[in-house]
Amino acid sequence: MNATTPIRWGILGPGSIAQSFAGGVAASRTGKLVAIGARNPGKPGLAESFPGARILDGYDALLADPDIDAVYISIPHPGHAQWAIKAAEAGKHVLCEKPLALTAFEADAMIHAARKAGTFLGEAFMYRLHPQTLKLVELIRSGVIGEVHMIKSSFGFAMPRFMPEHRLYANDLAGGGILDVGGYPVSMVRLIAGAAVGLPFAEPDKVVGTAHLGQSGVDEWASALLHFPGGIVAEVSCSISLNQDNVLRILGTKGRIEVPDFWFAGGNRDVGLGQIDVIASDGARETISVNEKRHVYSFEVDAAGEAIRAGRQEFAWPGMAWAESLGTLRVLDRWRAAAGLEYGIEKAQQRVNTISGRPLQSGGTAIAKRTIPGLSKPASVVALGFEDFRTFSSGSILLDAFFEAGGNLLDTGYVYGAGYTEKLLGEWLKNRGVRAQSVVIAKGAHSPLCYPDVIGKQLDQSLERLQTDHVDVYFMHRDNPDVPVGEFVDAMDREVKAGRIRGPFGGSNWTMERMDEAIAYAERTGKQKPGALSNNFSLAEMLEPIWAGCVTASSDAWKTWLTARQMPNFAWSSQGRGFFTDRAGRDKRDNEELVRVWYSERNFGRRDRAIELAARLGKSPIHIALAYVLDQPFPSIPLIGPRTLDELDDSLRALDITLSRVDLEWLDGGSLHAA
Repeated sequence: MNATTPIRWGILGPGSIAQSFAGGVAASRTGKLVAIGARNPGKPGLAESFPGARILDGYDALLADPDIDAVYISIPHPGHAQWAIKAAEAGKHVLCEKPLALTAFEADAMIHAARKAGTFLGEAFMYRLHPQTLKLVELIRSGVIGEVHMIKSSFGFAMPRFMPEHRLYANDLAGGGILDVGGYPVSMVRLIAGAAVGLPFAEPDKVVGTAHLGQSGVDEWASALLHFPGGIVAEVSCSISLNQDNVLRILGTKGRIEVPDFWFAGGNRDVGLGQIDVIASDGARETISVNEKRHVYSFEVDAAGEAIRAGRQEFAWPGMAWAESLGTLRVLDRWRAAAGLEYGIEKAQQRVNTISGRPLQSGGTAIAKRTIPGLSKPASVVALGFEDFRTFSSGSILLDAFFEAGGNLLDTGYVYGAGYTEKLLGEWLKNRGVRAQSVVIAKGAHSPLCYPDVIGKQLDQSLERLQTDHVDVYFMHRDNPDVPVGEFVDAMDREVKAGRIRGPFGGSNWTMERMDEAIAYAERTGKQKPGALSNNFSLAEMLEPIWAGCVTASSDAWKTWLTARQMPNFAWSSQGRGFFTDRAGRDKRDNEELVRVWYSERNFGRRDRAIELAARLGKSPIHIALAYVLDQPFPSIPLIGPRTLDELDDSLRALDITLSRVDLEWLDGGSLHAA
C-alpha cells in the first residue's frame, strides 16, 4: 500500500452512526466505501443509505471480502471486542466506535489481537481528530487562562421516556450513559489535564463515581470526580434520561475556556465549525473558531487512513492511541465499579464463549505438561495466578487464553481477593466445563489464623466457592511454629482421607527444618507425607521477606535440600518481581521493594549474566529468569501472574529455552561459562 492508494472501507453494522461515517468516507482524501455487512441485508433503504456500497449478508462475509482493507465497527458495545478480534485475525484494519470495549481488559485483548496481526486498531472518538481539539490544546499550553486547576464536562440528554426495547436502556446491550457517552468527558479531561503539564494526556490518581441505576439496571445519570497529580480536579457527568448543558469548562488562574458540544465541534454529524470561548478574569470574552467546514467524520477517516498507509497500528496524537483508550476505559471501569454497575452480559451465566465469541478450545501445545509426584494427571509446566481480577468478564479472558495454550495448573488461595479469586475460578471451571482437565491449587491457614482446626473450616468455604468437591494440591499458606507440626499433618491427612485433597499437600513459606520434621512425623505415624512446597524461588535470591512470614528457597542450602528430596516447589515471584526488567538497576533506587528485597551485588551479577545470555539467545532477561526456575534438577513449577495477554505471551517465550546444568551454575555463580 502506497501513499496514494485509497483505503477500501467496509462498515460492520448499518446503523445511523454508520451512515454518518459513510459521509465522512465520501468526504475524505484517503478512503472509499466498498461494502456494508448487515445481518438483515434485505432491510429496506440500505442501498439508498449507503450509495455505491455492496450490501453483504452478515459480518463474516464482510471480513472474508478480499476487496476490503479496513472495517468500521458500529454495532452495539458488547460486539466490539469479538468482531475487532475477528477482523484482526482476518487481516483487516479496524476503526471501532466508542467505547472501544466494555472494559479495559476487553480492549487489551483487542489490542493484543491487532498487535499480533500487524493491523491498525483505533477508537472512533471523532472529536479528537477535528481541528478544534488541537486548537484547544494550543490555547491551554499558551497559558491564556493561566494554570489549569479544574475541568468540568458533561454529555447528557433525555430520551423521550423509558424505552426498554431501546439499546440505551437495554442491559444486555450495555446501555446507559457511562459507556455510551461518559467516555467523551473522561477522554477530554484526561487530554486537557495532560496539556496543562505538557503531556499528551494525564492519568488520574483518584476516581470517585456514582450513578442512578434505573429499572433496567443501566445508569440513567451518573457523575464522577477525577483527581490528577499536581492538583487538577475534574468533574464529569453523563445521562440518557436527563438533559445537561453539555459545555466543557476549563478553569484557570487567569480565566476560563468554554466549549459547547465539543464532540461535534459545536455542530452536528455533518459539520462543526469549532467554537471556543476564552473568558478572562475580568469577564472579557473572545470567541475563537477554526471555521472548519469539512465533514466532521472525514478527519478520523483520514487519520486512520494515513496511519494505515504508513504502517502504523494506532492513531497519531491527538487521536486516541492505545494507551489513551486503555486509560479512559480504566476510568470508566472504576466509575462503574463505584456505582455497582455490572451488566448481565458480563457475568458467567451469559459469558459462555471466549472474548473472540468462540467456544473454549482444548488441546493447545504452547505450554507443555509434566508429571508431578503425587498428582494423578499431568499438569502444565507453569501455574497461573490471577489474584488481580475482580470480575468474571476480566478474569475469564486470561484463563481462557492460558487454557487454550495448554495450561491447566491454576493457583488460588483462601485469602486471595477476600475469596473472590476462588469464586471466579469456580465460575470459570463450571462455565467452561473443564474441571476434570484442570489442576487446582488451594491454600489456607494464613496468618493469623494458622491453626490445625482452621484448615478444614476454610477448605469447606474454598470448595463451595470453587464449585467442586476436591482440590488437587493443597498448601498451608503460612506456618505457626508454636503448634506441633504433627497437628498440621494430621489435619491435612484427614482431608486426604475424606477425598477433599486428591494430590500432594505441604507448606507455603515453610522452613526446611519444619518440612523435615513434618515428613518424619508422617513416616512414623503412617500419615500422608507432605509432598510439595510453595516457597519463593528465583534466580535472584530474596534478601528480606516481601511480606511478613515469607520464606525463600533460593539459597544454596535450599537448592541442595530440594534436589536431594526431589521435592516439588511451586515457586512464587519466580521472576523476581521486576528485578530482571528495566525497572531495576544499580543506579535505580526509586522502587523501595526492589531495593529492599533484591538489591545485592550477587543478585546484580546474576542479572548481568541473564542479560548477557538473553542477548545471545534473542530473548529478554526475564525469559532467562523463568527458564532458570523451570530447568532445576528437582520438580520446579513457576507460578506466573500475567495481567494481560501480552504478558502471558511474553512469559511463554521462556518455554523454548533449555538450560544445561553448566548454564544454571554459570547464571547462579558465574564460575563457569554458559554452553
